[in-house]
Amino acid sequence: MFTKKFFIENTKTLFYALIIAIIIRSIFIQPFYIPSSSMEPNLLVGDRLFVTKYSYGYSKHSFPFSPPFFQGRILQNKPKRGDVVVFKTPADNRTDYIKRLIGLPGDQIQFIDSNLYVNNSEILKSKLKNKKKIFCGENEFDTFLFEESISEKKKHLTVYSKKNSYQNSDPFIVPDKHYFFLGDNRDCSKDSRFLTSVGYVHEDNLVGKAQFIFFSSDKSFGSILYFWKWNKSIRLDRFFKKIK
Repeated sequence: MFTKKFFIENTKTLFYALIIAIIIRSIFIQPFYIPSSSMEPNLLVGDRLFVTKYSYGYSKHSFPFSPPFFQGRILQNKPKRGDVVVFKTPADNRTDYIKRLIGLPGDQIQFIDSNLYVNNSEILKSKLKNKKKIFCGENEFDTFLFEESISEKKKHLTVYSKKNSYQNSDPFIVPDKHYFFLGDNRDCSKDSRFLTSVGYVHEDNLVGKAQFIFFSSDKSFGSILYFWKWNKSIRLDRFFKKIK
């Protein structure tokens, strides 16, 4: 028979477990789910990944509901160009986005004839495929697949639409203490190019660095609860894949 002591002890256990989970999630590591195709081909819809919260230090956005405990960042580490970063969108300081860091404070970013330039230097990219099917929402379209060298040591895959690709832009000048982000799916990404919805991201809005995928499932086969479809929906080849 359940006693009052039994309920009190179990309530305490659940409370302590909740506190420990909040501390781990806030300070060390947090799981995230990829809901859109803006980072294809590197991150797919249905990928679940771990983000390290300590990589760039801590701001109020490191904690659930962004409590105003303090201003600025503590234990700050500067992110590096090419990092895949989770951040709170400046539009509402609440929604989590994941994009690749392209522009550091003071940088000039510009697209000229579909080529990306940083500080007037073209970012070199090598074409790997003339045709690769990529999703944009529910729609599939043909792209060119490239390996892009964002720095001497940092390379990643990126795709550009074969039709109506993003061609030219005015120069984007990244303000002090802000960063400029792009999706790897260059023609299907709401990112820093869209100044009214995302734009330049303040350093306080950085949540953490994406490290690796721990689970992945293809939602086109239905809910993960449909265990009889796991042989088709579970992407075992993506488990524990490091994010570049």
